Amino acid sequence: MESRSTGKRVDHHTRTLTIALACVATVALVGCDPAATEPTPDTPAATEPATKAPAPSATEEEPAEKKAVPDFVGMGLQSAQDAAQAEGFYSLKSHDSAGRDRMQAFDRNWKVCSQNMAPGKVIPTDTTLDFGAVKLEETCPAGDKQAPEAAGGKMPDLVGESVKAARGALDSGTSITVTDATEDRMVLMESNWKVCTQSLAPGAALNGQPVEFTAVKFEESC
Repeated sequence: MESRSTGKRVDHHTRTLTIALACVATVALVGCDPAATEPTPDTPAATEPATKAPAPSATEEEPAEKKAVPDFVGMGLQSAQDAAQAEGFYSLKSHDSAGRDRMQAFDRNWKVCSQNMAPGKVIPTDTTLDFGAVKLEETCPAGDKQAPEAAGGKMPDLVGESVKAARGALDSGTSITVTDATEDRMVLMESNWKVCTQSLAPGAALNGQPVEFTAVKFEESC
């Protein structure tokens, strides 16, 4: 007697067909979904427009305060400068009223003879004040003596001028020789020496020729 098996036998071809149908169904479902089949376009990131920085507003400087100029004549140079600054005038300079082209190295040794801005005149405080001065032991001249100049290419009359001022009147490239008129001293501080003679006569044409001076100290006679 043959024994019969009660279990069902699954055919190999049937299993293969079932798997294939499942795959087809999956593909069909995916193909019906437009969102799944169509590529997603690249969406540019939203960018905010660049804000332009406001141009800096042009600001005008406030005008300087205006004040009346004090009377500085007769004051010591240092005291005059201090008083000017106390009033708000900080742009200050000075010059030698005697025309010797000396520097006011120690302000306390000088006194004010003149000022470029008249006392009582109302001016902006950033205006430059220029003081004319002489040494304390000297007498102020009636007016500031102007430094000599070689006008029109002609030799000026430099007799009596300080050697420093005489040198400044000529072209910086001029060859200048200075000798002591009375002794054999060296002329070192030229602002303390005055010209006694000059090798070129006043009015002579200056063509680059050397110039010779003789000189003595200001308190001496030529």
